[in-house]
Amino acid sequence: MFGGRASAAAMNPPEAAKASGPIKITDLKCAVIGRNPTVRIVTDQGISGYGQAETAKPYLKPTVLFYKPYLVGEDPTNVAAIMLKIRRMGATKPWGAAISAIEIALWDVAGQAAGLPVHKLLGGKIRDRVRPYGNTENNIGATMTMPKTPQDYAEFAGKMKEAKEGYTLVKMPIGFHNTPMMTAIPNAWYGSQWHGPAAPYMDRGLMTERGIDNCIACAEASRKALGDDIGLAFDCGPGWVVKDAIRFARAVEPLKLAWLEDLITGDYEPYPKPQVFKQVTDSTTTPIHTGEELYLRENCMELIETQAVNVLGPDPEDVGGIAELKWIAEYADLHGILVAPHGIFDGLFGVAAQVHMGAALPQNYIAFEYAKGQPEWWYDIVDGLPDPVVKNGFIDVWDRPGLGLTFRVEQAKAHLADEDRGFFD
Repeated sequence: MFGGRASAAAMNPPEAAKASGPIKITDLKCAVIGRNPTVRIVTDQGISGYGQAETAKPYLKPTVLFYKPYLVGEDPTNVAAIMLKIRRMGATKPWGAAISAIEIALWDVAGQAAGLPVHKLLGGKIRDRVRPYGNTENNIGATMTMPKTPQDYAEFAGKMKEAKEGYTLVKMPIGFHNTPMMTAIPNAWYGSQWHGPAAPYMDRGLMTERGIDNCIACAEASRKALGDDIGLAFDCGPGWVVKDAIRFARAVEPLKLAWLEDLITGDYEPYPKPQVFKQVTDSTTTPIHTGEELYLRENCMELIETQAVNVLGPDPEDVGGIAELKWIAEYADLHGILVAPHGIFDGLFGVAAQVHMGAALPQNYIAFEYAKGQPEWWYDIVDGLPDPVVKNGFIDVWDRPGLGLTFRVEQAKAHLADEDRGFFD
């Protein structure tokens, strides 16, 4: 998979020495490497911890550095105490990503200092391997135009079925989450297309018969192409009205979907509208999913306590980190709600965080959204990932201290911007 790269032995570097005596944070750094804002927590024991935010958020660098005065001088192994100081100074996506990346980097340091993998610090493994699910936007969206017709959807589904990762669950965009699809058909909804600044997912409204029938036909074509052995989910919005959401969910019930995501609210919206989601959830047997934009457990409580959705999908790089998501998953489990964490563009350190977190999540855990290294050279600048990362649809959980990933510093330096030349110093 990684032809010409380091040998398998190099992919499993020697374990770092544990911390000896008290350990303190001496610096907080952030560099945009490729497109991922990448956080480094530096300590006086020579141990560094890393975290990342999504590739879509390079503007977060100064936001990360805002928190530096709150971290320097602290013991990084006291993760909860540090988070208590800074968690209230974040917000809904994208503004919780900086704090989430810091939290993940703190766990990386804490694990290395203790000589333990992060999953041990989160309570230990419930499972020895975790399941990622594939997203067509991440896997083939860069090489093919977004699907618009049932034939396109069948082709995308076929490509995912053939993917070398062997995914057992696949998610595809549909409806208002796929603007080319909605605009390819004249008058797909009542209202005009958003033509303002490139804010994501601004189109919304009541669909016409033509628009919703195309969504149903595309869903049916996708299921037929995947067959019965691969699970199928759809990322749908936000933007649907309740009437259309219920109609679509009922129409696709025979397809036995894993979920329909973000029909009502979602990406970059600072409110979940649980009472509206509950109308949809109570009206269909198709599982309803939301949560990627949410920050902190407090903003998930009503969705959980009213059982407004069947599946909750916070992103560890937006919700406040991996311990925060574990708490949410535990609470969701008490209410019969499943979890399938978001993470399409979370980077390779994001994948590592998902693996450790997923190993320790309760039995309501389905799968996490798999992120690939973007650009591809990311795989050349880190050690510690399995080779291949995903094998037969699963990732084996590793036991190296911390997150278990380390930078190949000299190779990574070649990709730093001039202003970030001191990131590894």
